[in-house]
Order: sequence, then structure tokens, then C-alpha cells
Amino acid sequence: MSDIQFLLRGCAKVISEQELAEKLKLGRPLRVKLGVDPTAPDIHLGHSIALSKLRDFQDQGHDAILIIGDFTAMIGDPTGRSVTRPQLTHDEVLENAKSFQEQAFKILDRERATIVFNGEWFKGMTFQEVIKLNSRVTLQQMLVREDFRDRLDRGQPIRAHEIQYPIMQGWDSVMIKADVELGGTDQLFNIMVGRDLQHEEGMARQVAMTMPILEGLDGHQKMSKSLGNYVALTDPPASMFGKLMSISDELMVRYYDILLHESLPAGHPMEAKKSLARRITARFHSEELAGQALEDFNTRFSARDLAQADLPVFTPGASRDILSVVVEAFAACFQTTRSRSDARRLVEGGSVQWNGTKFSDPKALLPSEPGVLKLDKTRAVRINA
Repeated sequence: MSDIQFLLRGCAKVISEQELAEKLKLGRPLRVKLGVDPTAPDIHLGHSIALSKLRDFQDQGHDAILIIGDFTAMIGDPTGRSVTRPQLTHDEVLENAKSFQEQAFKILDRERATIVFNGEWFKGMTFQEVIKLNSRVTLQQMLVREDFRDRLDRGQPIRAHEIQYPIMQGWDSVMIKADVELGGTDQLFNIMVGRDLQHEEGMARQVAMTMPILEGLDGHQKMSKSLGNYVALTDPPASMFGKLMSISDELMVRYYDILLHESLPAGHPMEAKKSLARRITARFHSEELAGQALEDFNTRFSARDLAQADLPVFTPGASRDILSVVVEAFAACFQTTRSRSDARRLVEGGSVQWNGTKFSDPKALLPSEPGVLKLDKTRAVRINA
């Protein structure tokens, strides 16, 4: 595999491959930009895709520029949003950034990465300079964005500060003289604004490289902490392994492709899923801990020896109806959102078991004594009395 083929591996769209090839012939390390807004303290597998591509560039000897959007995060990227994001304070953003940086170095080479906060240039701007920057783009350009257009069609508000976001992200590229910018496919509009602003400044345009968006554990929506369908890089090995084992067989094909750059191997789907879960857990923890997570999973769900397994301990609330207990246990022990309708389907499908006996009645009450409650095919908790 050539250097450029290695760098293009896993990309959804590149504008353009020819420009990238020309930049690689310059005989110097390229300045490769990835901007992140620390709107939350944790990085999940969805974030890891662009970070891994940035690591690919590092491994080829290029300069990784990780921009921490301490100013853009206070706006919140409107990409893909049907409503305005809640605004964070600068102190909240900086607190999130501490955790975010440490987790990013689970993927990036710390010694070959430059961390830059975009507040370095935005906080010193005068209002006159802000107006001048805004004059570089038209309102029509901004409203071409599908998410903005959809909101207009539905009569939902678009706040003036949200229109600033693509302009600010684009200006980041000017300030750090980016040769390449990475992002998800939903970031293409913002990255192209950066190309235009660089051109206006007499600079060579950055190459836009977008990565596929990873679906969350539900298999439908983008992986997101707010939706509870995520795998955090800080999840303990057993939890990370268990979450990955909970995905559907259809989603497993997608995860193999995006996270491992491989096709689904032949053989039994359960063994393929175990391999996926072990390899991802090893990537962010260690081979030893991933092996222990696999052994624990086999003990809990393959050998059916739940009584001896190391399970999360859960104490039910006042209500002991089985649907409430299932919903609360998912949230408390696995940070996973399940509705009562979801819980009802699990009960009616025979997935919910008490000490090995299936519940069949959604109106049933959990017994008052201690025991093991199996929530679905891959998760169980130890219940206190």
C-alpha cells in the first residue's frame, strides 16, 4: 500500500486526491488539522475515527494540529441539529478540554501533536474585525446548509451566532495554515468555507478529507452521549466489551468496515462479534484486559455462570415493577438509555431473566431477595435486596 493509499484508507470523500498528491510532493511535513469542540468531557468511538486518521498522518511524518475549540464550543456546531444547542460557559468548555486532551492521546502520539486553542486568535478580535470576517461570506452561502434550510422550512429559529460557526472554523484553517483538514462527512460545508477563506488570503487551499459517521449502539442514530448510544474511550474494559457485544449483526458489518477497515470475517456471527469487541477493547486498554473481558463475557453469557460472574451491583428504587427496574439498571450501570417500551419488548421476548428464570409478564414485580437480573443478551446486574 502506497503512502497516499494508506492516508486515503477509510475516507468518505476527499477534495481532492490530486491536491493531496501534490502536497505530498512538497518535501515537507504537512500541517494536518482536526478541530474538536469539547462540549462534553468524554471521547467516544465516533470521535476516534478522525483522530485515528490524524494518527495515520503522524505515522507518515506529518504534523498533527489538534485545535481545541474553546470559542467555537461556546456556540456549538449547528451541523445536523434541528434546534439551537445549549450554550456553555468558557469555564465549562475549558474543564471539558482537560479530559478531552488526555483521552485524545489514547490515539495520537503526544510527542508529535500540537494542541492549539482557537481562543488564542478569537478572544483578541475587535468587533470591527468580526464584521470584516463576516463580510467574507454571504447569508445565501450559509443558508445552503441542509440543517439551516430544514429549520427555515419548519419555521424553527436560526440564531445569528450559529451562522458564525462555519466562518470561525474556516478562520481556524487560515490561522494555522492548514494543508489538510479532517472531519466527519457532516463537516464538509465548514471545511469548504476554510478553503475559500484561505484562497482569499492568498494561501493554498487545504485538502478536505471527511470520514464516515459512526452509528451508535442503536444502529440508527449518530453515536452520541446525549442519546446514550455510545462507547466511551474511558469505559472500563468489561463495559466496553459488553457494549460492543450488544450491537446488531447488521451494525457489526459497519463497525468492521469503519473501525477496523476490514470486511466481516466468515464464520459464526457471535465469534466475529467477540473478535471485534476484543480488538477494540485492546486498542484502548490492553490485550491482557481485553482478554479478561472476553473471559468474563464467556463466563457470564456463554457458560451461563452468572452467579459467579463479576457483575455491576444495582439497588432498585422504590418501584420494583420489572419495566422500571430494567430501565433504571440500564441507565445506572451501563449509561444506556432504554424506554419502558424497550424494556417491555425485552421482557416479552424472554431476554429479561431473574436467576435464570425468564420474565414473561411486563407487569411482574422483581422479587425482594438478592439475585442476578439479566437485562438482555449481553448485560446483567447483581441486585441488592
